[in-house]
Amino acid sequence: MLARRYEYVGLEPDIRSYETARKRIGTDGRVVNISVEELPHAETFDLVCALEVLEHLEEDRAALELWSTHVRPGGWLLVSVPAGRGRFGRSDAIVGHVRRYDREDLRAALESAGLVDVRVRTYGFPLGYVLEAARNRLLADRDSGASREERTATSGRWLPAPERLALPMRVVTAPFCLVQRPFAGTRLGTGLVARGRRPER
Repeated sequence: MLARRYEYVGLEPDIRSYETARKRIGTDGRVVNISVEELPHAETFDLVCALEVLEHLEEDRAALELWSTHVRPGGWLLVSVPAGRGRFGRSDAIVGHVRRYDREDLRAALESAGLVDVRVRTYGFPLGYVLEAARNRLLADRDSGASREERTATSGRWLPAPERLALPMRVVTAPFCLVQRPFAGTRLGTGLVARGRRPER
């Protein structure tokens, strides 16, 4: 959706996920098969997004500092993570999560990276709780035997729906998107979205 509206560059280090992303983006943007560490330091953007990435990284604050170097002065860093430090469950372990975040954790992490005007919002109430419980139950007996890095790489392959289901899923979830809006400023929800601005100087 972003690639259809803006000049888009996507980074995907996992080769299989990269191939899928490249096909979906097509000529609307550019997807590269590299990690952020390989991105030229001089390449900066008005908006850098890392959606459902931070929770996979041991050194989350170091990652935020690195990502913010690719934000132009005055630009924004946007992240999403699973909410509720105390709700770490089976599905988190299976997909390679290191942690979940409380609102205060995420705010402090962005501010420690030098970002200002930090705002944290909650999403996923009430449907997210049902989906999270179902995932934890379905995966209760699953033992992947893979390393956390391998589980992280494959997590992007089995969670997203096929592209042909994108429109039906938007239609089905639209009412839930509306229902969750009044709760965005509360602690109710299974995910957090935060943004912070890189200072002009």
